[in-house]
Amino acid sequence: MSKVIVITGAGGGLGRALARRFGGEGETVVLLGRTLTKVEAVAAEIGDSALAIGCDVASPDSVRAAFAQIAECFPAIDVLINNAAVYEPFLMEEATDDQILSSIGTNLTGAMLCARSAIPMMGAGAHIINVSSESVDLPFPHMIVYQATKAGLERFSMGLYRELDPRGVRVSFVRAGQMMDEDKRWDIDPGVAARFLAASAAAGLNPRERATSHVSSVTQVFRSLIDLPADLHAASVSLFGRAAS
Repeated sequence: MSKVIVITGAGGGLGRALARRFGGEGETVVLLGRTLTKVEAVAAEIGDSALAIGCDVASPDSVRAAFAQIAECFPAIDVLINNAAVYEPFLMEEATDDQILSSIGTNLTGAMLCARSAIPMMGAGAHIINVSSESVDLPFPHMIVYQATKAGLERFSMGLYRELDPRGVRVSFVRAGQMMDEDKRWDIDPGVAARFLAASAAAGLNPRERATSHVSSVTQVFRSLIDLPADLHAASVSLFGRAAS
């Protein structure tokens, strides 16, 4: 039987790859994204099994409206994948208000808001999967706000699992490594990017030299999590890119 899978940040990258995979495998996918035209394009590519909804996950009102629209179309949600994230390097002393608030609002608060709205529509066997980052345990420079939001997301996942396990809802987080797709672009100031790359190289973490996985490969882990037998649970999964042999 087809599952209803809600994916945030579905307009590109991993979110788009997940939507393509699950939609192509016969699941019903709901694509949430801040830019409606992007998620509409992905939904049009997938076909009738996809629904696109504009949603800024950092906005409580936007999240409430999006999940109200979902409820009008589907009686229940089987899977929520909190994938939306802001990834921008900056030094703390130079950070703007928007850089701090946008990172926290999208990466951490957004996952909480979406979970809060999804839980009343979830029953036994449902699953919430939060997308974290390998940077939680790595000394990447210029990324402390991003790392803090992802560490908080992991702690939120563990606590939420204990809260929801009695009703049969699983909660996992996937600590994802460096990944790419054909359209990947880093839309930041070249000077900021150069400083980040130089500082990362000095810390022994040069992104240009580290192994990178393809987003389509990463989707396999989410498929496996969703398909776990009822008597198994994976609280966390850690992924790292590796050089293909």
